[in-house]
Amino acid sequence: MSQARTAAYDEMHTKDGVRPAYAEIERWLRATLREELDRKRHVAELLFRRIGITFAVYGEGGDPERLIPFDIIPRIIARSEWERLSAGLRQRVRALNAFLADVYGKQEILRAGKVPTALVLENEGYRQEMAGIAPPGGVYTHVAGIDMVRTAPDEFYVLEDNCRTPSGVSYMLENREAMLRLFPRLCARHKVAPVGRYPEELLETLKAVAPARAGGAPCVVLLTPGPYNSAYYEHCFLADEMGVEVVEGADLFVQDLVVYMRTTAGPRRVDVIYRRIDDEYLDPQAFRPDSLVGVPGLMAAYRAGNVALANAPGAGIADDKAIYPYVPEMIRFYLGEAPLLANVPTFLCEREEDRKYVLSHLDTLVVKLAKGSGGYGMLIGPHATLAQRQEFHARILAKPGDYIAQPTLALSTCPTMVEQGIAPRHVDLRPFILSGREIRIIPGGLTRVALREGSLVVNSSQGGGTKDTWILEDEAPTEAPSQGQSQSRWVAG
Repeated sequence: MSQARTAAYDEMHTKDGVRPAYAEIERWLRATLREELDRKRHVAELLFRRIGITFAVYGEGGDPERLIPFDIIPRIIARSEWERLSAGLRQRVRALNAFLADVYGKQEILRAGKVPTALVLENEGYRQEMAGIAPPGGVYTHVAGIDMVRTAPDEFYVLEDNCRTPSGVSYMLENREAMLRLFPRLCARHKVAPVGRYPEELLETLKAVAPARAGGAPCVVLLTPGPYNSAYYEHCFLADEMGVEVVEGADLFVQDLVVYMRTTAGPRRVDVIYRRIDDEYLDPQAFRPDSLVGVPGLMAAYRAGNVALANAPGAGIADDKAIYPYVPEMIRFYLGEAPLLANVPTFLCEREEDRKYVLSHLDTLVVKLAKGSGGYGMLIGPHATLAQRQEFHARILAKPGDYIAQPTLALSTCPTMVEQGIAPRHVDLRPFILSGREIRIIPGGLTRVALREGSLVVNSSQGGGTKDTWILEDEAPTEAPSQGQSQSRWVAG
């Protein structure tokens, strides 16, 4: 893998012209006036604002609610590319679930010395309360969001695993709805794999891991910390799409090791909780006693096998950035297979040799908090000032175990509508993987785009936006009639 590239991989263009998957998009952009694109972008913003698709930014003055920017030019991924990606994602999530079952069970990978014992058992993400608990169906991370980046035609890397409470799927679904409404003819000229089944498949996945006594009609709820959470819109959206209740901690209670929901018709037994609350706030009797959003006694009911929690408490140990470098070894250890998706080379600053290298190469590396998220606590060395690098030098020396570092990858670019017109901007991809009786992957995912020129930070909290992600159903373009035109090319990867 090249640690640095002079130019980012352009997903639309080659030196010889436009890639086949983008041929129809290129024709559309050439045929559409800039004023019309600007008008559609404005309509999209009004649409998202009316629906109420916002996210919260904490720690800033003023109104923390923001509209996540939506780019009207879709990202195109060929079917053959997606098939390779999805095979690797299935493999990775199987290994992550096996790792979770092992470290809360026999701990064979630790005894074999494949992963350092202290790195797991002394990690704050490891929940001793989960030791010896076998979740219904043996699944720990029912919903995983795996962040991917592309650096070349056949170079995809896993940047990060999200096994706790990954968010963003509502934007994937709403982005598709926006494109269908704004550009119906453009969508019709492509054979795009649908994403609208995600809520249905999520509900099927949750029902599949219900305790056996629930029978054929388990009661599923979505547990939210409430309207002040940054992903509250998504919580309500998904509950509504699945046709289940969205509840807060006060709506649930535990009696005789069974979880009940308060309803106007009286208590109703709950079988599966899709929880969007962090571990430490989930149950004040098991974790933080000052939690006001959890359910007292929930862990006791879980331990008794009377309720399923998705994702399982303690799943976060699998997505800790210090654990991330060992995922390829997990795949070999548990599955006996070679990893299909590559990791980004990672330096653990708690290791003396790694730390020395990082401190002497801060100008070329990306430094991240091992427990960080949302783009916070990050240094992008090539774009940082001397003062910023000096500050991180001191931070790493003070608490080396808190930091990891990686080479600065030139994330691929896609055409993006910005104030100056259409320009390439760096993107990543978060596919969502569901694990129940089987593993399901909706074709696509959330493409996040760094809207600032030259920026590699795609997080919405850091000014990034989103795109609709199109997985094309066919491999070869064919001719087909199109509404309003005598002939139009059906394009596929």
